[in-house]
Amino acid sequence: MNIRTVTVIGANGTMGSRISAVFASFGNAKVYMVGRDIAKIRKAVSKAAASVKSDVVAENLIPADYSMLAECVLQSDLVFESVAEELSVKADVMNLFVDHLRKDTLVCTGTSGLSITKLADMLPEGLRGNFFGVHMFNPPYSMSLCELIPTKDASTELIGRLRDYLSRMLLRTVVEVKDVPAFLANRIGFAFISEAMILAEKYQDQGGIDYIDAILGGFTGRSMAPLTTADFVGLDIHKMIVDNIYANTRDYAHKTFALPAFAQKLIDRGALGRKAKGGLYKMEVADDGQKKLTVYDIATDSYRERINYVFPFAQRMIASFRTGDYVTGFFTLINNHSFEAELCLTVLLRYIVYSLVSAQAVVDSFHSADDVMAMGYSWCPPLAMIDALSAVEEVPSLIRRHIPSVCESVDMDRLWAGVEKSAYDYRQYFRAVK
Repeated sequence: MNIRTVTVIGANGTMGSRISAVFASFGNAKVYMVGRDIAKIRKAVSKAAASVKSDVVAENLIPADYSMLAECVLQSDLVFESVAEELSVKADVMNLFVDHLRKDTLVCTGTSGLSITKLADMLPEGLRGNFFGVHMFNPPYSMSLCELIPTKDASTELIGRLRDYLSRMLLRTVVEVKDVPAFLANRIGFAFISEAMILAEKYQDQGGIDYIDAILGGFTGRSMAPLTTADFVGLDIHKMIVDNIYANTRDYAHKTFALPAFAQKLIDRGALGRKAKGGLYKMEVADDGQKKLTVYDIATDSYRERINYVFPFAQRMIASFRTGDYVTGFFTLINNHSFEAELCLTVLLRYIVYSLVSAQAVVDSFHSADDVMAMGYSWCPPLAMIDALSAVEEVPSLIRRHIPSVCESVDMDRLWAGVEKSAYDYRQYFRAVK
């Protein structure tokens, strides 16, 4: 597949600009970066170049506004839509360029979970086979995952060619998924994050947000604690994703995706996370210039200084990981039996089961669940998590003992029949840090 010219619409946004840079650098394509405000787009060009750590790539990035959209689209082999996560907004944008598409032009959306079929239906029937979901992860320079979502109208030949282009030229880890709400990576990842939010609300008197993040920190197999991740993503984006899953799915974990009241309260106030300089966490600067990381206290509806929680089970796990003794670390987790250790283990087991159940519904292999979590989230993938815990005890027995209610909803024997050893080494994910 020869993609020489690309138009990215919504290129002034964080993902739009970074995806533009991926096409321009890895794909060596000429990229029209299109937005409503040409001044913002010109600034986005420099940000895009910085995102791939190359000033040279700026030569391939051409700023444009909507008045130039028709000309850009006519010249393009691929048009990538990266505007706001709302069907109506995407429909309005597609209406602006649909009449200028060549018959051979690919149209891709970067949606993180909206229906690809509904979006494709906005195109003339003859062009729907050229429409794909191409969901990359932030930041795409270092997170290589790309979920590829074809429509029923796409030919097997074209799917294969696009997959090859994304893999070989753009250096993506491509996972083809079905057109289901939130696809696979966010379905799994946001189940974990949403459960952490619910637990923060439930245990607000013990500390809430930073308390739960401390229980599920880097030593549990993730690059970023779950509620810190929600702040990084943005609480408004988190809400869009979980609301979509909650409204359009009915599996056993359905209630997990209900947004807690405290999160909605912060969203209503505009406290959306890092991009709004405050959300679940907020960096405050004192009069003397000293910076202090504060956290939203659900119980008091105010910000307080983040607490450095000390959990003996976590300290022992970290000490074991620091010396490379992972078996002892996981033995500590399974056999400590403190409230926090039990809670940590329970959440990790829920993560394993929901990952496998979601993979059964969305892809053809459990290994795809590993790919999406490793390359999209930099979290220990589920099969690798099984490998880690299995060094101490068989995971199905842990699941039956710690989350028996899930076993009432899931056929564990059938589920476990497809489990294989992970292609990922769990040791690279379990860090000797909180």
